[in-house]
Amino acid sequence: MNKKHFIPVVLIFILCNNQYFAQAQIYNLNHCLTTGLEKNFDIRIVKNQQTISDNNAIPGNAGYLPTIDAVANYAGDWANFLRQYPSDGTPQKDYNNLLDQQLDAGVYLNWTIFDGLRIQTNYKKLKELQEIGRLNTQLAIENLLSQICSQYYNFVQQNIRLHYLESAVGLSRERLRIVEAQYEIGAMSRLDFHQTKVDFNADSSRLVQQHETLFASAVSLRQLLNDTNMEESLSPADTAISLKNLPSKEILLQNMLQNNVFLSLSEKEISLNTLEIKNLQSENYPYIRLNAGYAYTFNRYAMATYRKEHSFDLTYGITLGIRIFDGMNRNRQLSNAKIALQTQKLEYDNLVLSVKSDFAKIWMAYNNNLTLIEMENDNLSIAQETYDIAIDRYKLGNLSGLELREAQNSLLEAEERYLQAVYNTKLCEISLLQISGQIKEYLKE
Repeated sequence: MNKKHFIPVVLIFILCNNQYFAQAQIYNLNHCLTTGLEKNFDIRIVKNQQTISDNNAIPGNAGYLPTIDAVANYAGDWANFLRQYPSDGTPQKDYNNLLDQQLDAGVYLNWTIFDGLRIQTNYKKLKELQEIGRLNTQLAIENLLSQICSQYYNFVQQNIRLHYLESAVGLSRERLRIVEAQYEIGAMSRLDFHQTKVDFNADSSRLVQQHETLFASAVSLRQLLNDTNMEESLSPADTAISLKNLPSKEILLQNMLQNNVFLSLSEKEISLNTLEIKNLQSENYPYIRLNAGYAYTFNRYAMATYRKEHSFDLTYGITLGIRIFDGMNRNRQLSNAKIALQTQKLEYDNLVLSVKSDFAKIWMAYNNNLTLIEMENDNLSIAQETYDIAIDRYKLGNLSGLELREAQNSLLEAEERYLQAVYNTKLCEISLLQISGQIKEYLKE
């Protein structure tokens, strides 16, 4: 490409991209969160799994209710050849193609009335599993909200960075205009003119790359929202990253111990292990089972005193039993269940220590980044003032192009550091709210 035409081409590309994003759809954080909760595939999958655990938590699945079966049977006995030898000495008798038939149909009930509290324990286990399903859904929702918030503010950050780079290109364009005018009248060397063009092209190149980064961030955000319009332009409603006023460290820590989903899930696992021990202990008790039935029976005989029989029968019974010996398996299973319970309690204590450690590190990073924001804000003000002075001196010919470029780079770096400090603080804020079970606060914005 001819170097004389490179600058206009870059400008055309930048203007086209500006027009593209100017016509973009505007999404705010609340829209992203509500859309993600409604359409995200992971949330829809985990909600289906929760529905299954809800459907399972019924008395009948635990064994509280009886089973009732309607049964019909037909049986036949066909004798191709039959020879009988009477005991009174009379001659033998032969028969061919004898068919006896039996038909019965009835309704039968089986009901375990008592089995050492196993039924009650099973029902409690189903309720705990239902609660675990709810907690898994909550965990998936909190993770999604955290991902959307992080990606949304990353998108805001990339938009702000785009504006910084657009400003840098504008400053380089102004410097190039000045140098070009001075070069044409012989007041500036060809070397200075070429160096200025190189700096402008470098800034323009970074701006082009930033458009690509911004587009990739928009695609990642749309993916979380299950939005298939990847090519459609998108713009955030926020032009700056705002920070929340978080509660005190003590309140957040207390909320974490009460509301953290991982801790709640671990507590439910302890409850399940405790119920499993009770379930195994119930085998030491007897069981009582009730059965009853009402049936119709029809018999047809090929040869008998009565050729046909009909009957309506009511049957009932009660069974009392107890398992006396099972090869020591019950004791083995009970011992293993107690060890599993002890292990789960140790895992819970370890998890508490882990989340406390994570909380302490995130809280430290959060406060450090707040300090960095103040420092970088001061640096940004100084860098802006320094550049304003430098450009004025440059226009008067009292400052070299390299010194002006250094002042310009210092301003851009100060903007980048300040933006990064704010974004890092926002990520810490999101993590603190998530670990303390308060991530849904963003839905209120």
